[in-house]
Amino acid sequence: MILRPATPADGPALAAMARASFTETFGTLYKPADLATFLDNAFGPHGLPAQLCNPAFTVRIAEVDGAIIGFAKLGPVDFPGDWDAGTIELHQLYVLAPWQGAGVAPQLMDWALATARTQGYARMVLSVFVDNIRAQRFYTRYGFAEIGRYEFRVGDHVDDDRLWACDL
Repeated sequence: MILRPATPADGPALAAMARASFTETFGTLYKPADLATFLDNAFGPHGLPAQLCNPAFTVRIAEVDGAIIGFAKLGPVDFPGDWDAGTIELHQLYVLAPWQGAGVAPQLMDWALATARTQGYARMVLSVFVDNIRAQRFYTRYGFAEIGRYEFRVGDHVDDDRLWACDL
């Protein structure tokens, strides 16, 4: 496995991987039209691929044999509320199902925490779906704790997500 910075040229392949990962994990929760709209907004040309050209975001890719199997994305906090300049958001940490449990997520998380510290951040925040117990256990191992609730919208559907934070 290779970990490397994402480049704008990775946009289409990274978007396809992100769509596949989100769909395999959460796709059954939503109406097909709502899911399709969400995927187009989040991972279409104006979503994740465009963020690869935005210096406010940093993305690290995990790949095997040239195929993207996971990624982590750091950037400005998008959650409602007052967040100080010392806080960064882990927007996504996705790993395709066949690679879950193979050590990919810990390597991406180690990168995210080290990068945030190097960039001078004092706190990292993220959101986790309330029923995603596996992810909650993973983040707990890294010192994250629940700090609040967040309504994550996919079309008309509102998920009960939890905000988590970790002091760096």
